[in-house]
Amino acid sequence: MFICECLHNMIFKDIKIFSQKVHKNFLLINTILEANSSFNIIFIQEPSWSTICSIPSSSNCEGDTLVGMVNHLSWLTFIRSNTTEMDYPKVIAYINIRLSSFHFSFCKDIIDHKDILLTSFFNNSELF
Repeated sequence: MFICECLHNMIFKDIKIFSQKVHKNFLLINTILEANSSFNIIFIQEPSWSTICSIPSSSNCEGDTLVGMVNHLSWLTFIRSNTTEMDYPKVIAYINIRLSSFHFSFCKDIIDHKDILLTSFFNNSELF
């Protein structure tokens, strides 16, 4: 019980969250990820969506366009899945790779909206 309580206090005492509106600026997102490695979670508002590549398709001989976000080796990317091409999420979260053991998940059962990203994580059967 003591170990769990210490871990609980450490998580809430030491967690650092950074939030930034980037106005669809790809370079700014990359700079934020590079410069803020001391943070645990970074929330990005109005991210830039760009074409990554063309993927084979059974319905289109030229292939379908794969659109995505900036990825970084030190960060896990959490993005709400879009339902249509015009429905890209307006908020994404980058979780520092150091926290990958905490089992992050979305709380879509509470709210499922492209402008809101409610995230939780589990550690030792506790929900944060």
